[in-house]
Amino acid sequence: MAHVIWDWNGTLLDDLPIVVEAVNACLRSQGAPSIDADTYRSRFVRPLNGFYEGLLGRPVDDDFLLELDNVFQDAYWDGFDDAELNAEAEEAIRSLASAGVTQSIASMLWHDMLVPTVGGFGLDDFMVALDGNRGTVGESKDQHMVHHVERLRRMYPELGRQTMTVIGDLVDDAGAARAADVGCVLYDGGSQPRQLLEGQGVPVVDSLLEAALLVISR
Repeated sequence: MAHVIWDWNGTLLDDLPIVVEAVNACLRSQGAPSIDADTYRSRFVRPLNGFYEGLLGRPVDDDFLLELDNVFQDAYWDGFDDAELNAEAEEAIRSLASAGVTQSIASMLWHDMLVPTVGGFGLDDFMVALDGNRGTVGESKDQHMVHHVERLRRMYPELGRQTMTVIGDLVDDAGAARAADVGCVLYDGGSQPRQLLEGQGVPVVDSLLEAALLVISR
């Protein structure tokens, strides 16, 4: 029984332009220059403190990060009506479902935002579980993925870790998959450039369909 754990932002949801504009709103709030999408992709890291420290050239503690996140969230949701699914998202999800592969989503988007958003795009019926961030701003994905995998194994005891594959667009997704001791495929088309992804020792693909086919063929 194979299972795919999808990342949401930057993988299933093609929201990079909105994310970049929301980051720029944070930078403007501090009098810092804006960045473009290429700069975002080359400099984005987790935890988020380090990302903003690199852009602002000053320390970013948890209180300051929360202040920045409030600006980010306001700007992100102001632009969210322009967000669209990745052009291949539905086809990839349907192809996995047709092959008998179960699916879920583990995202660092706030949980109470993730659930209605996934439902709004009509994808919740394909997912056996949805888990967003229930922790604090800027955390890494490692522990969230560990908890998601443990939840899946409680739901489906027959589901082994060796049959699970994370599909994401970040180095952070590969790290989270390692922390949870599951497989990973990285998608080159989201939030980080290919040269960073290729250093993770996992397959890197050009499209979500290619990722889905890779899982199905295993």
